[in-house]
Amino acid sequence: MRIVIGAPANGAALRDTLKAYLGADHRVGEVVDVSRADSTYPAVSFSAGKAIAEGRADRGILVCGTGIGTAIAASKVPGVRAATAHELTTVRGSVENYDAQVLCMGQDVIAAAAAVSLVDLWLDLRHDPASSYATRLVEITDFEASTTQS
Repeated sequence: MRIVIGAPANGAALRDTLKAYLGADHRVGEVVDVSRADSTYPAVSFSAGKAIAEGRADRGILVCGTGIGTAIAASKVPGVRAATAHELTTVRGSVENYDAQVLCMGQDVIAAAAAVSLVDLWLDLRHDPASSYATRLVEITDFEASTTQS
């Protein structure tokens, strides 16, 4: 799996912890950090989202103070779904139900050890296209396509 990771300054410490974890995990073939020292949360989120939308990455992890700003910004990239998740139910649901490619976390919200445990789970999660959520995702995708064509 190819993972893109990024954070502005207020998420850099957790990003670095997660990046080190991902780099040592056998399920991850490549980790690309799209952060720069002067990255804003929108810029790093757009960069990560584009890497996924263009097929250069399979999934992404974004970290800011709360995980909310990065999720909003990354979800503006057509075809990308980002979710803020800090506990088991929302991490699981973000992938299994909503097929979110980007996991967003807040450095000010979650301890590094807890974030690593959730990322460990997240790496094994897959969306079930036959689930009851599949038709809702089609509805979202169709709406997105109709608004980007105008």
